[in-house]
Parts: sequence; C-alpha cells; structure tokens
Amino acid sequence: MNIAITGIGLTSGLGDGARAHVDQISTGQHGLRSLSELFGAESDYASYQAGWIENRSIMHSRKWAPASMLSLHVAREAIADAGLSDEDLRDAAVIVGSSRGNIAGWVSPWPSRRPFSLMAASNSMHGELASIVSIELGIRGPWQVISSGCAASLDALGMAWMLLRQGVVKRAVVIGVELPLIPEVLDVYEQTGVLAKNDVNDPYCPNTAGFFAGEAGAAVVLELVDEDDFSQTTMTGYWCNSDAQTPVGMPEDGAGLRDCLQRAVSELDSEPAVVAICPHASGTHLHGKAELAALRAVIAEDASISLHPLKPFTGHTVGASGVLDTAILAEFMKKGQLPGNLKGNTCPQAPFSLQPNILAADGSTVLKIAVGMGGHNSIISLRSPTQS
Repeated sequence: MNIAITGIGLTSGLGDGARAHVDQISTGQHGLRSLSELFGAESDYASYQAGWIENRSIMHSRKWAPASMLSLHVAREAIADAGLSDEDLRDAAVIVGSSRGNIAGWVSPWPSRRPFSLMAASNSMHGELASIVSIELGIRGPWQVISSGCAASLDALGMAWMLLRQGVVKRAVVIGVELPLIPEVLDVYEQTGVLAKNDVNDPYCPNTAGFFAGEAGAAVVLELVDEDDFSQTTMTGYWCNSDAQTPVGMPEDGAGLRDCLQRAVSELDSEPAVVAICPHASGTHLHGKAELAALRAVIAEDASISLHPLKPFTGHTVGASGVLDTAILAEFMKKGQLPGNLKGNTCPQAPFSLQPNILAADGSTVLKIAVGMGGHNSIISLRSPTQS
C-alpha cells in the first residue's frame, strides 16, 4: 500500500489556506514584518522581523488554549480538503508536533482570552494540542504529541507514517503548530544568540545572523491508497537519529545529519531519483555550514539537486516547520511543480541550485530535512504525483 497526502490545511504569516501560500511564494513574497506592528514601538523586539498569523480570532477561546485552537483550525481545513466524513475519521490517528505547545496564553496574557478555570490544567499541557482535535471532531483513534524541538512535526509525520505502515490505522491527521511570538520565548532565543539581528533573510549568505521567528499551523491527512496509485503526493520514507554532542548547536561537519541522509538515500534506491531537497536552513551561520557539509558528503558531485529553503518565506516556525514545509511542497507538487526561492538569496555551489528542477512525469523524489535543538535529525521522502 502507498501512503498519500490527501488533504492540506495551513496558516502562517503568508496567509490562511494552501492557495494563499502558493500565490505568495509564486510571486516571491515573504511574510516577515517588523514586530513593532504586533508588539508596539516600545517593545524590546520592535526592530526585529517575524511572521505571524494575521487572523488572531481563530486562536481565541474561553475553553481551549491558543495553540490548541490553531491545531483544530488547520485540522478542519485538511479534513475538508481530503473530503473525509465523520465515519472516515472515527478511528483515525491524530499526531501533533510542537516545540513549546501551549506556552502562549499560559505564561503571558493572550489577546481576547478569557480563561476557563476548570481547563487550567489541560491548557498547560502539550497533549491538549491533539486532544482538542479528538474531542471536537469525535476522532477515537490514537493521539500523540511529539516535542523534539524544530523537528517535532516532521517526526509527527514519521510516527503517523509508521502507524499506517503497521496497519494500526488507515488514515491520520498530522499537525504542526507553534506560537513563539511572546516575549518570554523570544527572550530565551535572544539569550542563546539565535535570533537574527540584521535584515539578512538568506540562510546560506555569509552574513546570515540567525533566524526570523514565525507563527504557523499546518496539517496534512495521510491515507492508505492502492500500491499502484501515484495520483497524489505520497510519503515514501522516514529516518531520524541523534548527534549526541551538544544541547544547542550541531557538529560543524554535520556528521549526524550526514549519516541520517546517507541512510535515506541508500534505502531509496528503488524509488525515483532525488531531484530536490527542502533543507532545514534555519538561518544561523553554524547550521548553514553544517547542513551543507552533510549534503555535500552524501550527494554525488555530478548530481543536479535543487534546494528549496522555505523559512525565508514563512520565518522559522520552529516545531511547526516540518509539516508546514511538507504541506507547501505537496501543494506545489499537485501541479507537477516545485516552489521557487526568494529572489536574490545565496545559492550554494554545485551540485546544488536554487532554480527548481523539473519533476518527472512518472514521479520524482523530494527530501525534507528538519534538525532539532539538542542534536535531533529527521528526514522524510516524498514522491511527486504522476502527470498525465
């Protein structure tokens, strides 16, 4: 059986819905703005740029915490896109990835929030991100929340993929959510030195100075389909490992990611050729150097691989970025395309290009990479739909 992406829901600084994201990226528009517009001119972060969800009302509730409401919003979008009935959903899995869960609205006030005291314990739990979807939509299959830093929602995709392959469920709703734009979270990023203090929104530029934080919610529906059905984007693999070295950075030679990537490439030998990679490309100088070292160690010199870093468009949405990037890729791949890159961004040396490769009519393989703070590396592989 194949595992297909049959539904997509997403919202970020680029807008709400898959179509808005494709339109913005296709016209070369990013969603970053001065945080003075969100926090006010007197904020310590007024001069910083970030991407945030414009429609705050989708995250307002007396009962549920803000990130939980965001999880429910994108889940509903993805389920509607997949055309699933209540009966279809009854035994589905719900797997969510988030770095900091419901910290927004818990450690500091959330606009228009009127907390319901009885829900105080639930609102402080990561688990509420998944339980809200289960409860509000009547889904009785297994639910889980993964919190492996910036790799959290890519790992959520991996867990869902494994559940489907093992026959535990026939379909899964996989969600990534993150609301890091509160002073308390930005403070710890600032203390660690990973926030961009200049306007270089270019992860492989020598002058890159950190990442631009972003809010996002994204969801995809994964379903089992016939083994000869390649009419939709399919997920064909998942790999992960750990660096076991440092709580903050990663080895300069990207050794852990290199090993993970090597395993992925070797196990994909029966799949269509890898033509594109959506890297983590956070924007920190160390990460850019280490990730490219890992890619160069594995990808053959005579290969032709297009890179598609999406954080320059959305900001770094931390634990949500894995599903967000996957959803964007899948939406472009529906039409046999890959997303372009932000104009003027630095292109690494060959065999890599920022010019999108052409997807083969009978399918091509695209890799998505995520790296979590603490030394966690994750990769998934996607096969593009066949084009008639």
